[in-house]
Amino acid sequence: MNMFNNLKLEQQDGILTITVNRASKMNALNIETVQEIKEAMQEVYDDENIKGVILTGDGEKAFVAGADISEIAELNELNGRRFAERGQETFDLIEYCTKPVIAAVNGFALGGGCELAMACHIRIASDNARFGQPEVNLGIIPGYGGTQRLTQLVGKGKALELMMTGDMITAQEAFGYGLVNHVVPQSELMNKCREIMHKITSKAPLAVGLVIDCVNAVFDKEEQGYQTEANSFSRCCGSQDFKEGTQAFLQKRKPAFSGR
Repeated sequence: MNMFNNLKLEQQDGILTITVNRASKMNALNIETVQEIKEAMQEVYDDENIKGVILTGDGEKAFVAGADISEIAELNELNGRRFAERGQETFDLIEYCTKPVIAAVNGFALGGGCELAMACHIRIASDNARFGQPEVNLGIIPGYGGTQRLTQLVGKGKALELMMTGDMITAQEAFGYGLVNHVVPQSELMNKCREIMHKITSKAPLAVGLVIDCVNAVFDKEEQGYQTEANSFSRCCGSQDFKEGTQAFLQKRKPAFSGR
């Protein structure tokens, strides 16, 4: 793996943990950090030894407390579009990755941090986590996909309220709205993420990846979701993992999936 200025990477048992390492800045996303996340995710796509990713922030105060305001303050109408598009490209790599990506939200997930968490497939929050899209306080809107993903996750009315008021919500409120999957004590956060990740990575990798594809198709206007599902089901039926899974079931043994 590449060495990064703003990320810490640790790989164990096929699980890559990516930690945004800017605790002195509350792990705020500057342009360099967004680019490094993009490069790290490209390596995830290419490395067969990586089965899944846990994404978190350094320390106990913040997952990612937003974007770097000093950089945002320099934006104008000419370069603002590209700024947003770069972030969207990076976060799309997370959302469309066919390997599971879990966000371990260990504190503030605001602005770009909330958008980063929403790009992940599953979100686990510590009980001190806080979520919000406060961009209207700066005279802007979410630009890294937040208007789209928040609406998908919590519904139109609640998404509009959160983005128009800029209000911050607790982990338990986020759980109630469907924004996070689980809320656990801070001390149990990473263990809970690893528990879920190990369960997922014990399943057939091809099937897991195709589940991600099919669920993403629900929100893609260019995709016919039911047809995507049928095509993916057919592809599974031709795989070695399908033969292994069905034979293991019939023989009452644990399957040994190969991802093929």
